[in-house]
Amino acid sequence: MARISVERTHSLGLEAAREKAQPLVDKLASQYGLTPSWAGDTVKLKRSGVNGTLQISEKTVKVDVELGLLMSAMSGMIQSEIERSLDKALS
Repeated sequence: MARISVERTHSLGLEAAREKAQPLVDKLASQYGLTPSWAGDTVKLKRSGVNGTLQISEKTVKVDVELGLLMSAMSGMIQSEIERSLDKALS
């Protein structure tokens, strides 16, 4: 089992950060077959073998993902994709 944790700071404010995070959520959902479910400023991303959250605050966006055994082999690629997409979304 592999864990991925990526956190980025921003100065966008809560609403703008949430708007910028939505395309990232959509991309991860379609690319990895995840089902997103928003609860306030947190979105849960789930599918068989993957369980994650994206939390948005006034100054940070944090993505935590836990990968099951089969998906663990792709952890490096998945982490790079999350980092790149998060950096692009918040710039």
